[in-house]
Amino acid sequence: MAGNGAPTVGVLALQGDFREHANVLRGLGADVTLVRRPEELAAVDGLVIPGGESSVMDKLSRTFGLAEPLKEAIDAGLPVYGTCAGLIMLADTIVDGIRGQRSLGGLDVAVRRNAFGSQGDSFETDLDVPALGWHPLHAVFIRAPIVESVGPRAKPLAALTDGRVVAVEQGNLLGTSFHPEVTGDTRFHEYFLAKVRAA
Repeated sequence: MAGNGAPTVGVLALQGDFREHANVLRGLGADVTLVRRPEELAAVDGLVIPGGESSVMDKLSRTFGLAEPLKEAIDAGLPVYGTCAGLIMLADTIVDGIRGQRSLGGLDVAVRRNAFGSQGDSFETDLDVPALGWHPLHAVFIRAPIVESVGPRAKPLAALTDGRVVAVEQGNLLGTSFHPEVTGDTRFHEYFLAKVRAA
């Protein structure tokens, strides 16, 4: 925690829409650190892994010496929230990863990348998320992954009308297929910050 009592939340800033997450978190009173090196990771109370290109993020995390420290932090209980590509990074299994692609793991789920097609197949819909209250959450899906299977350690938080899971949690880990940082609805970030404070 920062000296002012606010949590220090890192946003993995190797690639993707990390600035949008940083802005939302600052708006909610968190101290935000952009994380590109192991020493920056070591100084945070929680971490957001943003949307972007999961295979590029994987390669860059290894190039910057962050992959192993990230795995160790997840294993040690650091609260981590992954959106879109970040969900892929947290999944134990990627069913259609490119050759050599690795995930950090931690979430007992299997995900499929780009499950809805290309950028042109992006869409928006309202989701029921009981953990966030009765009011539906407007969700934006951009080249989004889908959770194909949920293991016994993970818990679904939201699904599409056809039953496909698009939000999960497991202990201190949280993952969404969609991009809550672009809608103005901050409930998922607030839910994550509550995990950070509790940890």
